[in-house]
Amino acid sequence: MKSFNHLTAAVCFLTAMIFLAANLYLHTGIQNNTGRMHRVEIARLAGEISRKGDQAVSLSGCQYVQNIACQELTFAPAKSIQQHSAGGLGHTLQEFFAAPDDDYSVRLIQNTLYRFDYIPQTAQARQSLSGVLNLALASVSLLLLCVLFYIRCKIIKPFERIKEVPEELSKGRLAIPLPQQKNRYFGRFVWGIDLLRASIEQQKKRELHLQRTQKTLVLSISHDIKTPLSAIKLYTKVISRHMYENTAQLDEIARSMEEKADEIGEFVNQMIKASGEDFQHLEVAEEPFYLSQLVEKTAAYYKEKLRLLHTQFLLEQIPDCMLQGDFDRSVEVLHNLMENAVKYGDGKTIVLSCCEEEGYVLVTVKNSGNTLPETELVHIFDSFWRGSNAGNSTGSGLGLYICRQLMQRMGGDLFAQVRQGQMCVTAVFRT
Repeated sequence: MKSFNHLTAAVCFLTAMIFLAANLYLHTGIQNNTGRMHRVEIARLAGEISRKGDQAVSLSGCQYVQNIACQELTFAPAKSIQQHSAGGLGHTLQEFFAAPDDDYSVRLIQNTLYRFDYIPQTAQARQSLSGVLNLALASVSLLLLCVLFYIRCKIIKPFERIKEVPEELSKGRLAIPLPQQKNRYFGRFVWGIDLLRASIEQQKKRELHLQRTQKTLVLSISHDIKTPLSAIKLYTKVISRHMYENTAQLDEIARSMEEKADEIGEFVNQMIKASGEDFQHLEVAEEPFYLSQLVEKTAAYYKEKLRLLHTQFLLEQIPDCMLQGDFDRSVEVLHNLMENAVKYGDGKTIVLSCCEEEGYVLVTVKNSGNTLPETELVHIFDSFWRGSNAGNSTGSGLGLYICRQLMQRMGGDLFAQVRQGQMCVTAVFRT
């Protein structure tokens, strides 16, 4: 800003100097020129009078000389005029030399005095040309000052307001506000910078959230892994010390160790998935698929598993309709709901039902023996939250959270409620 102010002052000073020089040159040049021009006319007219006489001279073509007066002398020209002033001629000469309104010049031509009255054009011409020149210089100067003022107000000052923004952004201070600009072009520039700042800020928040999410997940899973690891260590001590010689007991220990190893493997898979998954930006496809395909694939997977667990599995009538979304992600959601029903129910009954409602299809997984208080329902979709009914069951608390994120990205939703002592979790699909 200081440099621009210095530039403005220099421009003003230079303009003033140009004004002064132009007027000085104009004054000198016009004065000299006009002085020469009236003398040229007088010399020309004096020559014509000397050759042709004063009766043949016409002033129609003269620009400066306006009148010619003559006074014939009755004395020798060499004598002084003042010597004859006391006589009768003196009064006449006094009238002849009386100063008129305009300037004049006297010439002696053939014993006759001629007075050439001329209008002095010096001041008039100087004033006229000076006015035109000054008007032109003033217009140019005013235009230049307007341009400088526009640059100062629309470019320099806005840049002064945001000159610290790049430095602040480089330091990671993303919350710095940007001044609003009404200027059409610079306003769009500031708007673009603000969008960039907001995008960087959002990306940073996303990364921090993802880091916290993954860190919390790793800590949670690491804690959960300790339980099966302790059991495996205990079994290995029992086997190494030959505490069980019965084959059936050893088979039971081997089966238990295999189950614990599977649990650890599942935890490891969750950690691998969490390391590469952005829970805030889960990707889903957009494609049509039949509701019957989704339900039948889920039912076929769990029928045999629930039979071995002695859990009654009921599948209500499925409407024949088309859904919009990601088929594989939808299967993942229903499998998660079924797993929760198996894990947290009483193991007696699980019901899978479907119904249509205002352009949506509601797929509900219902299990008997609800053990979750209704006051905790508002938290079951929070990340890493585990209810009071979790007990010693394994899990990271991310299952329902991820399922809801998936459903919302497919244009649906996921909600839970308790009805008649039964836990009901419903997935809402678009048709």
